[in-house]
Amino acid sequence: MRGNGNRRRGIAGAIGILAAAAVLAAPGASALAAPGGAFTPSAGPPPAGSNPGAPSPAPSAGALAIVAAEAKPRKSFDFGIRYPRLIYTLASTQPANDVRIDVVNALGEIVRSFYREDVAPNVPYGIRWDGTDTLGKPARNGRYSFRIGPQLPAPAARKAAATTTLSLEFSRYGYTFPIPTAHEFGAAAGRFGAGRSGHTHQGQDVTSACGTPLLAARGGWVQYNRWDDGGGNYLVIDGKGTPNDFVYMHLAEASPLPEGSEVRTGQPIGLVGDTGDASGCHLHFEIWSAPGWYEGGSPFDPLSELTRWDRYS
Repeated sequence: MRGNGNRRRGIAGAIGILAAAAVLAAPGASALAAPGGAFTPSAGPPPAGSNPGAPSPAPSAGALAIVAAEAKPRKSFDFGIRYPRLIYTLASTQPANDVRIDVVNALGEIVRSFYREDVAPNVPYGIRWDGTDTLGKPARNGRYSFRIGPQLPAPAARKAAATTTLSLEFSRYGYTFPIPTAHEFGAAAGRFGAGRSGHTHQGQDVTSACGTPLLAARGGWVQYNRWDDGGGNYLVIDGKGTPNDFVYMHLAEASPLPEGSEVRTGQPIGLVGDTGDASGCHLHFEIWSAPGWYEGGSPFDPLSELTRWDRYS
């Protein structure tokens, strides 16, 4: 794919938000779910994480068994659309139980704990983890699971019967791949550093069908959303919690996200297109180092990051 990869030289009016939103809702796009959330051009903050509570001063619990437990979504993202949520139902030999739910990483280490008192048997309860550890810092990427047990020093609750199906595991990542359907990285001409007339290619081209939804690889704030003669419909997101900026070019229509608005990781931001100086349908994707896009930073080869995100997204 051939794309300019340079910043625009002149400013044209952005396509109206409502018109772009209508494109995002076009047949074939609306049915696609973004990782951890429904396909929608706008996504406010997810519901807040649950209050962790505090241990009971005199904990009490019967013999606990898990009747049902399900964690959703199975894949979540830092600053994403949805936090991991556990819905659980317990059986017990007593009517009120003091329960502890731990978020456990792949090494078995407890990352966060939630304390609940007077949990009744055979009643569904829920908790939502906001992705932070006990110090309020974002947890590391990787696999996690919820563990349910009494606040007493006793083993964790087991499933109520051999036929009981539990779904306690999920994964958490900092980034998602920006194209959730079929795509290719293309030939050498689409790689970072490839020759162009008067300059070199500053990003990585990812080919996909025109009209394919694009997702924010990293949430943050929309820094730039305008037309560029080379890049076509051109979007820049200032990544939250990272020094980098993320650039998306050749969108089919202007993104419906206004400059200055918040965007979440995995949120739909537009559609693959071939606008501007592009040959064929593709996303031209760039990552800029600190202090940012045309603010003293520099673009660097994003292929290793894209390849890694592609493996788990």
